[in-house]
Amino acid sequence: MEAIKFQNTVHHDRILIVFIFLFVDLSLCSPSQTQGELPYMTSDVKEVAGNSFDYIVVGGGTAGCPLAATLSEKFSVLLIERGGSPYGNPWVMEKRYYGFSLIQTDEFSSVAQDFKSGDGVRNCRGRVLGGSSAINGGFYSRASEDFIDQVGWDKELVKDAYTWVESKIVSIPELTPWQTVVEFGLLEAGILPYNGYSLEHIEGTKIGGSIFDVWGIRHTSADLLKAASPKNIVVVLNATVKNIIFEGNGNATEMTVKGIRFIKSDGTTDQTYEAYLNQPKNCTSNGDVILSAGALGSPQILLSSGIGHREHFKKFNIPHVLNLKGVGKKMKDNPSIAVFVDTNPQNRLPDPPQVSGIAKDLKFIIEGGIIPTGFNATRMPIAAKIAFPVSEGELKLSSTDPRQNPSVKFNYLADENDLDDCANMVHLLERVAKSESIAFYLGVKPQNNLMTSTDGQRKFCKANVRTYYHYHGGCTVGSVVDNDYKVYGVKGLRVVDGSTFLESPGTNPMATLLMLGRYQGVKILREREHV
Repeated sequence: MEAIKFQNTVHHDRILIVFIFLFVDLSLCSPSQTQGELPYMTSDVKEVAGNSFDYIVVGGGTAGCPLAATLSEKFSVLLIERGGSPYGNPWVMEKRYYGFSLIQTDEFSSVAQDFKSGDGVRNCRGRVLGGSSAINGGFYSRASEDFIDQVGWDKELVKDAYTWVESKIVSIPELTPWQTVVEFGLLEAGILPYNGYSLEHIEGTKIGGSIFDVWGIRHTSADLLKAASPKNIVVVLNATVKNIIFEGNGNATEMTVKGIRFIKSDGTTDQTYEAYLNQPKNCTSNGDVILSAGALGSPQILLSSGIGHREHFKKFNIPHVLNLKGVGKKMKDNPSIAVFVDTNPQNRLPDPPQVSGIAKDLKFIIEGGIIPTGFNATRMPIAAKIAFPVSEGELKLSSTDPRQNPSVKFNYLADENDLDDCANMVHLLERVAKSESIAFYLGVKPQNNLMTSTDGQRKFCKANVRTYYHYHGGCTVGSVVDNDYKVYGVKGLRVVDGSTFLESPGTNPMATLLMLGRYQGVKILREREHV
């Protein structure tokens, strides 16, 4: 009875809030238009082959684009992306086609690349300029204060970097009817307090930011390239990096990066091309090759370049460069459970999450949406994830072809603590999915038949665990890179992306990866000023 009484109060308050929100000037809810045009882009690898740059950023994804844009303010930059452009592709750019890019994939050219982990769980990764910010739900939410403290970032610079991103691509969403219902369901299940619109990662139910604007247009990280200095940056599309080129005297501790070796992504030729770092004379600080290829791509490139555990390279006949055992280790993916609240597929408009429930000391994240399961069919899942899993796995090479996915196993729920957390999470997830608010919206009778057996919940978790697409690790800080994201034992090589994370920040990592690209770019510029 108490829950029902509270629900009625929430409904009255939210109806007033929604009524007021409808009269807000929508122009105030969208980011300011980023000044400038997109930089020069080409898919002709011969245009850059043999050329030298101050910085080479590998991967035009969530972190890579803001990083390259920032570095171009003072230095020449090559940004190399294995996929094509998102612009002009409605499956990427338009909210009404959210999720369609995930259901039609191919081996070499689709904007999303499928992979199945060794756990048997289907997953995907971005293969387009903008990376996963071009295929995800667009929900924008910062990291927690505790996360920023743990990693030791400069708080003022973090704030400035978040603000820089948000001013360019983040909007305040106008809630759809279904998102309003999900919000009611979260509150009815006791995920409190109600925090309204907030970009902060805090306990309770909140509306997050969105990279979809009020007209339903997606603003990926690629839009941040409009802030680049056009004379200092070249973007090469549809080119996949094969490995890193080194120079040295044979002593691994003195190994220096010279450039990169890459191929066309379409597989039409086996020919390799090279691009190099500038080697300015009388300069104590040169530029870097910076890997921003993601939690699968960056460790894959390091391994393909001979950096990793010595035993790993015998099978592929790759010359061993550096025995860095942490490469490919500490791979984690947040275990997720999703339940469909509708009974049959319908043909509804896709609806990405705009509301999030954050519970149990930030450990459980719950959201709902409408996703396509075919070109004329959608389902309505409510999904939850465990934010701090203990279980971890490993990434290994499966081929010397850089276009192929590496093999990875996350060992979902292998640790008993994760299994216990999942059982508790399922109980909360059921309370949301079977709430009166959702039942009323769907026109069905509320269900009270919640699972009460912990053993039953644990079995349900094992049978139904899936991904939330927030996998991370493989090049973690302290094992592969230092606090400046420089790879141990190699001069001129950094990694700046989600592979460096020990945990996935916030409700999802997108906001923090966007921030990290800007943050590290500014730090590097400041470092070079004092050389």
